[in-house]
Amino acid sequence: MTRLAMLPALPDAAGTYRWFYADVTAGPYSAVCIFMLGSLFSPRYSVAARRGGRPLEHSAVNFALYHEGVRRLWVLSEYARAELEAPGRLRIGRSTLSYEWDGTVRMAVDDWTAPWGRPVRARLTLEPMTPVGEVVQLMPGLPHYWQALAPRSQARLEVSSLGIEASGLGYHDTNHGGELLGARLSGWHWSRTHREDETVVDYHLPEGVAPLRVVAGARGVRCERGPALGEARPTNITGWGLRVPSRLHAGNMVVGQPKLLESSPFYARLEARQGPLDALGEVADFRRFHSPFIRWMAHFRTRMGRAA
Repeated sequence: MTRLAMLPALPDAAGTYRWFYADVTAGPYSAVCIFMLGSLFSPRYSVAARRGGRPLEHSAVNFALYHEGVRRLWVLSEYARAELEAPGRLRIGRSTLSYEWDGTVRMAVDDWTAPWGRPVRARLTLEPMTPVGEVVQLMPGLPHYWQALAPRSQARLEVSSLGIEASGLGYHDTNHGGELLGARLSGWHWSRTHREDETVVDYHLPEGVAPLRVVAGARGVRCERGPALGEARPTNITGWGLRVPSRLHAGNMVVGQPKLLESSPFYARLEARQGPLDALGEVADFRRFHSPFIRWMAHFRTRMGRAA
């Protein structure tokens, strides 16, 4: 089974980015953790990249914990550097992402909530049940790529600052690109659904581009680009005016009406559970983020950190 023992190449040129995303579903808890180089949430990088600013100068750690669909913790800290401590270990501030020789993925968050500065110590441990997926180009002709690194994993969530220890299923991927999101790629929405025996990820793209699907299970990891949807699926509009799915799907299977975990002018995170099905989805409108007003608002959900 192919597993990752070292980090993929890190970005260097102005406007480029890479992030490492993981989520864990464990009983009543859900958690999302993202290590970002050239942070997609950074209002500073949105401006600095156009002036030659480098992605590692705008690195960030994002951690969110939810209990039965309600947010308990939010960490979003931006740092002026990131360190590759070993081929398989990345440090941002006091938090680390590690790939071990047996394929285990560990994310250790040691940071503070934004904006109030409450200390948070959390650990996500993912043991892959499937191989690594292939690198796929999201949009023809555009330099934006996605790879499922551990699409179905046994997972453990520990939040020592709240005394939480729970086990369940995990998902892990990486996105990277050669230009700012929003420059030409306007946005996307995607969802990850754990079924009893497999995990399905659907990536929906703008401009009529056929969606991508990854299916991970006992037969390995399959990635395919399916036909465009025959008809538009129903949507809702959030209080910020962002259009989001009114139901989350795994292919053509309806998982259910989602709870809105996060809502902002350019980004939303949703979750739906129904019996053995667990779906987590995200919607992003990157062009909105580059609006000066929305960049100004983003400062209030981010704290500037100092390296340890």
